[in-house]
Amino acid sequence: MSLLRVEAVTMRFGGLVALDRVSLETVDRGILGLIGPNGAGKTTLFHCISGYLRPTAGRILYRGRPIQGKRPHQVVSLGIARTFQIVRPFSDLTVQENVVSGLGKPIYPRLRAFLERTTRPPIQERAAGLMARMDLGPWAQVRADTLPIGLQRRLEIARALATEPDLLLLDEPAAGLTSGEAESLARLIRGLRDQGITIVLIEHNMRFAMGLCDRVVVLDRGKVLAEGPPEAIQRNEAVIDAYLGRVRGQDEGRNEG
Repeated sequence: MSLLRVEAVTMRFGGLVALDRVSLETVDRGILGLIGPNGAGKTTLFHCISGYLRPTAGRILYRGRPIQGKRPHQVVSLGIARTFQIVRPFSDLTVQENVVSGLGKPIYPRLRAFLERTTRPPIQERAAGLMARMDLGPWAQVRADTLPIGLQRRLEIARALATEPDLLLLDEPAAGLTSGEAESLARLIRGLRDQGITIVLIEHNMRFAMGLCDRVVVLDRGKVLAEGPPEAIQRNEAVIDAYLGRVRGQDEGRNEG
């Protein structure tokens, strides 16, 4: 049984169909990539899985049980965590304090989830371990809003890991990173997979996604256009026409400019 299974999920906003009977399932203890043009429905699907939106139709099964309609903190308590395309650290807190905030999961959604857990030695030790896991140790006492974007994205992942997820949803983790930063992040994400975490990631950086994912699902206009291993997706004519060719053309235009 797959950890996550999405069955014919539809999401309508008035007359707009953002998702149209989308079905997919995770690669157990692997990395599933979700790619497609802007507006294809990728982040909307993440919102449905993580409890920010309730699908108009269809089912989302986690460990075989439906979770559509659950609130975000309930989804987190089941073992699903996510990051966002636009990084959202607590900007006036340090890196360590941001990570500690994620360790309040056992008593969500009460305010005590953060306030009562910050000074306990076991919590500080766990936070230090999570920061080391994402190579953030040297910045533990630095305010989150002063970090460069690459470190802020690592911080988002560390804070998500603090909730002890079995399923991690990453929304464009390589956005805004240099090639070196992206390679370093890919290494860290592979390490999470090797430690038993199942990962679904949205990504527009095709080199990053194709080199990292075990399988790829392509969305276009709210529908699944193709699914398969990266090498098959890169040869798929429909995908090239709808997305990959468009991305290459955009890249060439930027290089010429």
